Amino acid sequence: MTRTTPPAPQPEEAPSARRRGRPRDAARDRALLDATLAVLVESGFGGLTTAAVATRAGVSTATLYRRWSSKEDLVVAAAATCTEPHEPPATGTLEGDLRVVLRDKAAAMTGQGGRLMRALVGEAAHNTALAEALTAAVLEPAYRRVAEVVRSAVERGEIPPMEDPGLLGDVVLGPVMSSFFFTSRLPEHIDPATAQETADRLLPFALRAVGGARSSSRDVSTG
Repeated sequence: MTRTTPPAPQPEEAPSARRRGRPRDAARDRALLDATLAVLVESGFGGLTTAAVATRAGVSTATLYRRWSSKEDLVVAAAATCTEPHEPPATGTLEGDLRVVLRDKAAAMTGQGGRLMRALVGEAAHNTALAEALTAAVLEPAYRRVAEVVRSAVERGEIPPMEDPGLLGDVVLGPVMSSFFFTSRLPEHIDPATAQETADRLLPFALRAVGGARSSSRDVSTG
């Protein structure tokens, strides 16, 4: 009887060589997030359904759930598209940096971003998961931005060191947020010039809160 030699085992295919699934379509992601914002503003959080979002975006609910596993996750992802930049500005001065931060927050609180926050704040008051997710996606990045601005000013010697600059987020950004949130005017009715003017009026108080002083030039440029 002839003895046959079994074939040598083939080396396992490297992970990088394995066939990968189809990459996510960024345009479809954006269509779903835009549809979420539209439905949320029209119907509120309670009236928003994944089926309504998928229909408006022109995709199946299965496509939606492959990207976001819950209604809360979807809404938070949509909210994150309406926030201000996360990178700290680099104007070279504390006054310039704070001006940029306040103007960016004012812009985010008007238009679609402001409408979105109005639609979510009531639900977040009794929905712990949504409140925590919004805090992580919207508030914490903005507060970290303020902290970075203050740390940079300390390193430049503009202001003395602060024990916990992370606590300054509410002090610096709270007034500009409340200026646009607690108003009878709808955010979309507040023009960009008015939003910027409000931010600039609050700048001296923000500077004072972090121990800074206004420059004598009163330059209002963002550069």
